[in-house]
Amino acid sequence: MRTTKLVFMVLIGLAMIEFSFGQSLNAAPSTKAAKASLAASKTTKSPASTAAKSAKLMKGQAVVYSDKLIGRKTASGQKLCQTQMTAAHRSLPLGTKVLVTNVRNNKSVEVRITDRGPHHAGRVIDLTTAAAAKIGMKKTGNALVQLEVVRGDSSKKS
Repeated sequence: MRTTKLVFMVLIGLAMIEFSFGQSLNAAPSTKAAKASLAASKTTKSPASTAAKSAKLMKGQAVVYSDKLIGRKTASGQKLCQTQMTAAHRSLPLGTKVLVTNVRNNKSVEVRITDRGPHHAGRVIDLTTAAAAKIGMKKTGNALVQLEVVRGDSSKKS
């Protein structure tokens, strides 16, 4: 009885998933429009590359990495070092070079995205202490900045 109930619940769950997608996951599209949309979805660029293009120019709050994170591994696998010109961004591909400009004093620095974050609303980028010092935000710890993608992750070393 208990096994039958479990099997029934699994079947209902699978039926709900299939219903929410509108067609079976394994079924081939039957109309020309469905086939065209499927072909278009296969040829579209990955979300990471579209994020880099849509984030060509961004404004927002930048903050300095906490000293508590020194030596910890970043999303790219490197250890965080406050003397390097690196940063954290939520959606740009790891290895992307970004020009960060302090809106208040117009100073700029080029950083490489090596980590994910910031994990607070309203912030667009976390900078290392060295990068923050270059644009004059080391004392305050935060600043309004403009981000411009310089180049993608093709310059990433393995």
